[in-house]
Amino acid sequence: MNGYSGKLLFVDLTTHSFTVRKLSEDLTEKFIGGYGIAAKILYEMISRNADPLGPENVLGFVTGPLTGTSALFSGRYTVVCKSPVTGGWNDSNSGGFFGPELKKSGYDGVFFKGASVKPVYLWINDGSVEIRDADHLWGKDIIETEKQLKEELGEKKLRAAIIGSAGENLSLIASIMNDEHRAAGRGGCGAVMGSKKLKAIVVRGTGKIEVADPEHLKKINSEILDTIKNGAMSQMTSAFATYGTTLFNYSSAISGDTAVKNWGGSGLADMGEKSAKNLDTATIDAKYRVKKYACSNCPVGCGAIYEYKEGKWPVGMTGRPEYETAGVFGALILNSDPEVIIKCNHLCNIHGFDTISAGGTIAWAIECFENGILTADETDGIKLNWGNGEAVVQAVQAMSDIKTDFGRLLALGSEAAAAKIGKGSEFLQNVRGIELPMHDPRLGPGFARTYAIDPTPARHVKGGLGFMHMMTPDASKYNTEGTGQMDIVSTANAEVLNTSGLCQFGDTVGVENITGKLLNAVTGRKFEQDEKLAAGLRIFSLRYAFNLRHGLKPSDSRLPPRSVGNPPLKEGPLKDITVDHKGLIANFYNAIGWKADGMPVKETLEKLGGLEEIINDLNL
Repeated sequence: MNGYSGKLLFVDLTTHSFTVRKLSEDLTEKFIGGYGIAAKILYEMISRNADPLGPENVLGFVTGPLTGTSALFSGRYTVVCKSPVTGGWNDSNSGGFFGPELKKSGYDGVFFKGASVKPVYLWINDGSVEIRDADHLWGKDIIETEKQLKEELGEKKLRAAIIGSAGENLSLIASIMNDEHRAAGRGGCGAVMGSKKLKAIVVRGTGKIEVADPEHLKKINSEILDTIKNGAMSQMTSAFATYGTTLFNYSSAISGDTAVKNWGGSGLADMGEKSAKNLDTATIDAKYRVKKYACSNCPVGCGAIYEYKEGKWPVGMTGRPEYETAGVFGALILNSDPEVIIKCNHLCNIHGFDTISAGGTIAWAIECFENGILTADETDGIKLNWGNGEAVVQAVQAMSDIKTDFGRLLALGSEAAAAKIGKGSEFLQNVRGIELPMHDPRLGPGFARTYAIDPTPARHVKGGLGFMHMMTPDASKYNTEGTGQMDIVSTANAEVLNTSGLCQFGDTVGVENITGKLLNAVTGRKFEQDEKLAAGLRIFSLRYAFNLRHGLKPSDSRLPPRSVGNPPLKEGPLKDITVDHKGLIANFYNAIGWKADGMPVKETLEKLGGLEEIINDLNL
């Protein structure tokens, strides 16, 4: 099949054995690739009562049909599992070079079940598979592990997906890292990997992925490059190429896009414009940036490498913190010192923590400390006050070391930490245990619907109206009338983009139907809007049904009141705003053709096709 290696690898870590299965054309036609195909596989493989940190959970690393081809922006892969945080479906996406290398090594995806008694890593070398001992790697950080793997295997060009101390110690906010600073971060997938005693997946591939129409693909790539240079979005794309996702660090803290003071404050009122200006990326880049970083096949290159060698917490060479990271370790905790952000980002990267959840957990702990819920005795003497950057670094270091009671508490993530100590739940800013990302629904109301009911809650990279609303300057965005159809179309488009292996930046350069065009050239299949809508909603429905099958109810997804302005802020640009999130959710369910309570309808699923198992399983 064009666009696919045509094989899936299934590894049983209990028996240290593996099998190879052919990827069926029917599966790719209905679910495209990536987490679309993975959702079908995990739905069938994981039992209803499976413990997310038990051997019965399945952990998958999957690529899309664009991954590993010459299609521009095609450097993504996705990690899937049952989340130890939500107890439901989890997918987490990452860039860099690991995904294309996995695909070129001979497999569209690899799935792990069972659990090894001792630490191991998987080595895939152009289709050859070995399960190797990793005792000597257990306890090493991400950078140390990758360096030793290259020396041990004698292969400098290998790529690896690795867990650090967070995953090894089953932290519920553990990520999986690749290329040192790229992360499949959310939902606790690193803890699932750690529970299987799987230290790393190491890949090397020289294979070629065949495409249906190479000349057509070249023309589309040329169209993309021309649009980047000369299109209506060229200036914005150029700015992203220079400053990446951190382009709006300062302005977002002031506008209300970035959440402030654990979602309870305003950038202007609580930080002040002068303090927030310290977060300006141009100034920070001028001091620390040493080179550009681009993921595989990316013509923009939104990343950068910093060198921080003098100051309070020098770390040497490190990845530039992304927007979300700068937000949670900046405005969210009222910190305006960029060195704090760089240090915290580096600690999270080398130890394997999801920076969004780590920063959200610190913000929760600060508010607890400020209100006497956590005392200095309980924080090991760390004075967690708003804006105290030194204390924040100490807290993240304790979280990374996981040696003290306070460090172990923080490593649980905010919701599990509040449950453990039996207090502080009133300050949680989570949906089903997942800390909110740094785009505020009070500025972009559509985020409220996405955060609440996407099968992976509290994610800003899923479809919906959030980003469109965020850029809408007038109050019309707060009117929920008629939002449903546009919302489901945006959601379906995002599902197809994510499953194809395309980066979200590819969808912002201004090429109309970029995902559909690239998929058509690579696979030979038609991907106009009707096909994309059906495929996207089919994938969304399958991920959604996974949660229903595992006992999660639509009503379980409740937004924290602050995030929707209940009560509304008393000052700042989002003053007096309350979001009608219930109206947005009702419109979405109505447009997709489901019941008002969020339960799917048999007739709707039948029209989408390929979901017969769900219909029977849910007794629809």
